[in-house]
Amino acid sequence: MKLLAIAAGLSVATVAIAVQGQQFRDERTGQVWTPDNVGEDSRPLPSNPPRSAADRAFDPTEQVATASGIEIQRPTASLAGTVPITAGPTVPVAVLESPSLQVVPGDRWVAPLYVTNNSAGDVNAEVGCTFTNGGRPVLEARVVVPTARAGQRLATAVYGPRAEIFVDRVLCRLLTP
Repeated sequence: MKLLAIAAGLSVATVAIAVQGQQFRDERTGQVWTPDNVGEDSRPLPSNPPRSAADRAFDPTEQVATASGIEIQRPTASLAGTVPITAGPTVPVAVLESPSLQVVPGDRWVAPLYVTNNSAGDVNAEVGCTFTNGGRPVLEARVVVPTARAGQRLATAVYGPRAEIFVDRVLCRLLTP
């Protein structure tokens, strides 16, 4: 997870799966996958189409998916803890954390979000998230987070496109407060 805090109290969380060129490194096993070693029973996949959607993940230009409009999401949130009230000139009113990008097979991509209210007042946060494939947006979402009371850290999620669409990154930014 990378978390960048911008001085104006705006937080940007960037979550990415390491897709570099035509390879993917599985951080858990250390295995490096390329189009040459991905296949069934250790046989490489054919280089000529037809290839499955999972195989096209190595070549985002083969996937035709573009963001059309902004999807408004109003998920539920649960209390993930409390924090001291520290908002001030150098501490933003609210902070956004997004620890991982995950896919639910047969369903959708999802990114858990954590919104922390550092202030003594209530915060009604809105988060903008862009799911991308090879730098191209495939889904734009605006998440209306339930009210975070003073010092609360809330856990919620933003839902991305269907699992058949490859996503290599989600960029989320705190729009309000």
